[in-house]
Amino acid sequence: MRRFNLAVLAALTLGAGLTAVPAHAGERHAPLGIANCTADACHFDVPAGTYDVKVLLGGDADSSTAISGETRRSLLPATDAPAGDRIARSFTVNVRTPEGEPTGAEGTPGLDLVIGGTAPALADIRVTPARHARQILLVGDSTVCDQPGDPYSGWGQQLPQYLRKGLSVANYADSGESTVSYLASDRLWGTVRPLIRPGDLVLVQLAHNDKTTDGATYRANLETLVAGIREKGGEPVLVTPIVRRWFNSDGTLNNNTALLVNGLGVDHPAVIRSVAADNDVPLIDLTAKTKSLVESLGTEGSKGLYLYNEKRDNTHTSVRGATVYAGLVRDELAAQHLIPAGG
Repeated sequence: MRRFNLAVLAALTLGAGLTAVPAHAGERHAPLGIANCTADACHFDVPAGTYDVKVLLGGDADSSTAISGETRRSLLPATDAPAGDRIARSFTVNVRTPEGEPTGAEGTPGLDLVIGGTAPALADIRVTPARHARQILLVGDSTVCDQPGDPYSGWGQQLPQYLRKGLSVANYADSGESTVSYLASDRLWGTVRPLIRPGDLVLVQLAHNDKTTDGATYRANLETLVAGIREKGGEPVLVTPIVRRWFNSDGTLNNNTALLVNGLGVDHPAVIRSVAADNDVPLIDLTAKTKSLVESLGTEGSKGLYLYNEKRDNTHTSVRGATVYAGLVRDELAAQHLIPAGG
């Protein structure tokens, strides 16, 4: 599995290991603190579950530290600390098997973190089982999933860095999936649905691979997902698909390629909007938001959001693009009061 490239560690202050609260009464664990870290990574031998991570950043020199983990998930954005200062930050992380795409490789057991940034400095860390975390489960395709290798990244992979402690992203998006294949798979919907707890958010973005799904079936599949989420006490949120970067000569996006992705002429975003309205489901119109952004950047400026330069790929996003699009999702979740303002 590829990881982000790391800058040379500028400063690392080794503190005493901090003992975590055991996951279950009577269980014993090794101290889940700085003793589990090297200069550029940490490994915690913990079972699948949800964990709160508290870090203390900073050193003797100016520093800037970012943290990613598991399958290239961005968990903490670059955080600056002036020389001599210590800055505390916390986040909540989901640990599961497989750790990335549900139909992909199992990955490494436990919790793995990568300490990055332009001048990283980790002074201390504490990992404890989360007691009151709210899940944000993601149902989607390759534009959402935890992509296993550079230069690809899904917006769901970048979403955790925007969220405060107590909100955990469990990304069950998977490359190549349609509403038809997702519902039919035991490793996808068959796994996700039992995990939904009362109060959890479940974001659904499935459209790009429904190329041969007729309109009635597509609509029925979305309604099946909504009903299944609600039956478990979760709150569904429908998300229209990100646009493909295909331009007309006048600088607007090609309506037949960028916005419509169905060989039968089904307008997926329109169906999603209709299902949301008819079933009183919150909607994130990511099609409209990404269309506006891509057109505003133009043919050249928008290349960096996608993998045009690396792969001549106008569908899948780069780390930069996925990060920007994850920010749009976070902003809309906050605007609709589905998560607290500021994540």
